[in-house]
Amino acid sequence: MGDTMTVATETAILPSYVRDAWWQPSADAQATVVRDASTGEEIVRVSTAGLDLAAALEHARSVGQASLGELTFHQRALLLKQFALAVTERKDELYALSARTGATKADSWVDIDGGIGVLFAYSGKGRRELPNAHVYVDGPVEPLSKDGSFLGRHVCTRLPGVAVQINAFNFPIWGPLEKFAPAFLAGMPSLIKPATPTGYLTEAMVRILVESGLLPAGSLQLVSGSVPSLFDELRLGDVVGFTGSASTAASLRERTPAGVRFTAETDSINASVLGPDAVVGTPEFDAYVRQLVVEMTTKAGQKCTAIRRAIVPTGQADAVIEAVRARLDEKTVVGDPREEGVTMGPLVSLEQRDEVLRQVQALVAGGGRIVIGSSDAPVGDGAFVDPVLLRFDDADGDAVHTVEAFGPVSSLITYDTVAEASDIVARGGGSLVTSVATHDPAFATAIMAGVAPWNGRVLFLDRDDARSSTGHGSPMPGLVHGGPGRAGGGEELGGIRAVLHHMQRTAVQGSPEMLTAITGQWHAGAGAREDGIHPFRKSLAQLRIGDQIASHTREVTLEDIETFAHFTGDTFYAHMDEEAAAANPFFPGRVAHGYLLVSWAAGLFVDPEPGPVLANYGLENLRFITPVSPGDSIRVELTAKQITPRETDEYGEVRWDAVIRNQDDETVATYDVLTLVSKE
Repeated sequence: MGDTMTVATETAILPSYVRDAWWQPSADAQATVVRDASTGEEIVRVSTAGLDLAAALEHARSVGQASLGELTFHQRALLLKQFALAVTERKDELYALSARTGATKADSWVDIDGGIGVLFAYSGKGRRELPNAHVYVDGPVEPLSKDGSFLGRHVCTRLPGVAVQINAFNFPIWGPLEKFAPAFLAGMPSLIKPATPTGYLTEAMVRILVESGLLPAGSLQLVSGSVPSLFDELRLGDVVGFTGSASTAASLRERTPAGVRFTAETDSINASVLGPDAVVGTPEFDAYVRQLVVEMTTKAGQKCTAIRRAIVPTGQADAVIEAVRARLDEKTVVGDPREEGVTMGPLVSLEQRDEVLRQVQALVAGGGRIVIGSSDAPVGDGAFVDPVLLRFDDADGDAVHTVEAFGPVSSLITYDTVAEASDIVARGGGSLVTSVATHDPAFATAIMAGVAPWNGRVLFLDRDDARSSTGHGSPMPGLVHGGPGRAGGGEELGGIRAVLHHMQRTAVQGSPEMLTAITGQWHAGAGAREDGIHPFRKSLAQLRIGDQIASHTREVTLEDIETFAHFTGDTFYAHMDEEAAAANPFFPGRVAHGYLLVSWAAGLFVDPEPGPVLANYGLENLRFITPVSPGDSIRVELTAKQITPRETDEYGEVRWDAVIRNQDDETVATYDVLTLVSKE
C-alpha cells in the first residue's frame, strides 16, 4: 500500500512488532521515505520486505486468542486502564514526535490525550456494562414453550480470529486506539497497520505498551509498512477495520474474503447548517463561526469529520464570510508547530499538500469562487497551506457535494427552506456528521427528520451547550462513529456496540437448566437450592447460582393499605376509593400499593444481621402483574441469579431474581434486586 523510492541504506528503517518481538529488514534498498512535515527533513524509512505476514496473523489467532481467552471482560477492562496510565506517563515523548507530523500542541492533545481517553472510557464501560465473565448475554429471555421448559437467549462470544486495523495518517494515536480498545475488551487480538507518513508515532505508542510489560502474549502486533498480501491471508473469524479514503475502502472491500467482517470509516463531505434564527449578534451565529474556523484549522483540516460544506441562509452568506475571515485573521497563525504562537501546522506531507491544492482547483472548476485564501502552492520545503473558503452560488452543482479537499478547506452554500437545506446535506451521499446551529426547536426538529438518514451523528449547537459541546469534529467513545454511504457504513466506537462487533451473536435454545449453565445466569425453571443457610449469610465464595429463599406468607389488610397511603402521601384513588377503583378496568376494587408489596417482600426475604451482604444498591426491571386486594396474602421467592465479583474490590455484585406471588400462586410482581456482597 504505497509507492517506494530508493534511499540511502544507512537511514533507519521503522521496526514492526510481530510475534511478540521487534522486527525490521536486515537490508533493504527499496523503502518509503518519511519526512518532517514542516522542514522536509528525513525522519525514517518504512519497509516490510521479508516480513512473514501469514505467521503474524497465525500468531494472533493462536497465542493471542489463548492469552486473551483466559481473561474475563473485567480483567481486560482493567488492563485497558493500565495501558492508559502507561501511555499517560510517557506522553511527552509522543507530543515531541507528533510535532514532526505537523500537529500543533492542540492537535496533539486531540490525538494523544483523545486516544488515552478512549482507553479509559472502554475500561470503565467494560466494568460497568459487561459481566465479569467470558460470555455476554444480549437481550431478555425468549419463552419458547408454554410450560417454560424450552427457552431461548442470545449470547455473544468472541470471534476466533484477528482484528486487522488499517489506520489513516491524520490520527496516529487516537485512530489505532479507538479500534484496539473495543477489540481487546471483546477478547480479539489486534494487528495494527498505521499509515506510512505518521507510522513512526504509532510505533512509539506501541513501544510504550510493549515496554510496560502489560500486553498479554500475541494480543497486539504492529506492521510498519505496506501489506500487499494481507487480504490473501484473511479467513472466517477475522475482522478488518479500515479508516481512510472512500475509494480505497471500496477497493479493499472487494478484496475481502467471504465471511470476513469489513467495516470502514471514510472521508465524507460533512456539513454544518446555520439556522434561520441564528442571525448576526446571536450566540448561535458566533458559535457557528467559531466551530467552522476550528474545523478548518484543527489538524490543518485533515479530519474525516471536518466541515466541508457550510450551509447558511441566503441572506447570511456575506456576514458569515466576513466573520470567518475576521476570526481566521485573529486566531490563525500558520507555521512550524514547534514555533511560538503557531496555531495551525502544515499538512502531513508535500504530496498531501499538492493533492489538496489540486482538489481546490477542482472545486473552482466545479463552480466555486475562492473568497478566503488561495490555491497557489506556498514556496518552501514545508507542506503549508493557508485556510481556504470557497463560495458556491449554485447548490445543484456536483463538485461541492463530491470533491473533498482533505485540508483546511470548506465551501459555503446557501439555502432558503428547511427542505432545501436538508436536500443539500443529503447530496453529500452519506456523512459522518452534520452540525446545526439553532435555538429554534421547530427548525431543529424539522431538519433532524431531513438529515438523520444521511448521517452517523448530528450535533445541535446553541447558547445552552456551546461551551460544553465537544464540537462537530470530535467523536466520543460512547457514541457511534461512522456514517452511511460515502462515509463507509461502519460504526466504530459506540460504546459496547463496538465491542459486540468483535463477537458473534448466537441464539441459544434449551432448557432453563442448560441455559443457566451456558450463560452463568439463573433462569426460572432451573434447579434452585435451599440448603438451610440463608443466602444472605453466604459470601461470594460460598454463594452459588440458584441459591434460594422461599418466604412465609403475609396477609394484606385494608388497614395496612390506608396506613401506607397516609404515611407516604400516596393516596391515589385505586388505594382509597372503592367505587372509583372498581370502575378502573385494571382493578377489582381497592388494591395495595405496588411499593407496599415490594417493601414487604424485602421484609419477608431479608436476613437482618450484619454479614456478607453489605448494601442493597438497586432494583431493576420491576413489573406489577396481578393486583392485590385486602385479604390477599403474598410470599416471595428470592434466587441468586448472577454473581459478579469485582476485580479491584473486596466485594462483588449479586443479582437476585425476585418473584412475589399471592395465595393462588399467581405472580404479583417480578424484579431484580442488586446487592453488594463481600468476597469472603
